Amino acid sequence: MKGFLSEQTGGQDIQQLTESATDQVSGFTSGLWKWASDTDMWWQFLFSSIRIVLIFILTQIAIKVISKVIERSLQGKDKTRLRTNPRRFITIGELLKNVVSSVFNFIMIMLVLNEFGFNLTPLLTGAGVAGLAISFGAQSIVKDIITGFFIIFEDQFAVGDVIQVGLYKGTVQMVGLRTTRLVSWNGEVNIIPNGSIISVTNFSLSNSLAVVDVPLKLERSMDDALKLVKQAVEELKDDHPEMLKMPEVLGIQSLTTAEYAIRIVAECQPNSRAGVERAVQTAVKKALDHEEEERLLLEAKQQEEEAQKAADRPLQGEGELESQVKDKRDENISNDQ
Repeated sequence: MKGFLSEQTGGQDIQQLTESATDQVSGFTSGLWKWASDTDMWWQFLFSSIRIVLIFILTQIAIKVISKVIERSLQGKDKTRLRTNPRRFITIGELLKNVVSSVFNFIMIMLVLNEFGFNLTPLLTGAGVAGLAISFGAQSIVKDIITGFFIIFEDQFAVGDVIQVGLYKGTVQMVGLRTTRLVSWNGEVNIIPNGSIISVTNFSLSNSLAVVDVPLKLERSMDDALKLVKQAVEELKDDHPEMLKMPEVLGIQSLTTAEYAIRIVAECQPNSRAGVERAVQTAVKKALDHEEEERLLLEAKQQEEEAQKAADRPLQGEGELESQVKDKRDENISNDQ
């Protein structure tokens, strides 16, 4: 009896499971058919797909157009007055195009998510809060980047220029969006944040003027000194192509009780003033040394001649005495006869 009841109960359970599975399959099939036959949903899906495709196409067109504008705006940068590496503008163009592409792609993703029904308000709110926090925490970095953009696009200075920023002077090795790197004449590398650059002196924008003052003793003849200095600098231009004009001797620049100074100026190419000044000083020093050598040789020759004359005087005296004795002897002999 108990076995019969257990078999009957098991059969009922199987029947219930079968009916439940049948109902689930039937419900799924009915729901699937209802979903597949929902024309409004399919029309909405079609329109959303079209809008997504249009969003993608318009985004790519906008990126292409703005990239072309950036390329054309940078095409004439290598013809500016600054001597700069053209690869720098290529790098800038690629950077700007990447920024534009990132911004438009972000907007495209937001619009596509909106088409799929996502609520963008919490996401945008969180992004706004995060951006605000980052902006407060990185104000100096933002300032450096903005200043770097202005430095690059205004051609304030370029790679290879000699500039002075505050106490730092040197050759520009790298101009970045956040920092500028200077190499001083003794090899020191100074990395300066762009945001701290308030004023800058660029020694490579226009021709330089080499200035040399030659100090001379007050006893020295001014006319002879001017003539000597002019002769010394006349041949410099042929040997130094960085000189744009013949060095000009202006005359006496300063005067004291002990000495006076003659000023020499020479127009030269940008960033070549120090070399031209050294060349002028070297030429004048060689001329002064050569003149001093000639003066010493002349004095030595004069002293030698005077010494020779002094040595010849006693010999001349002995000869005159012998001549006088001989004449006296001849006179005595004549009287005796």
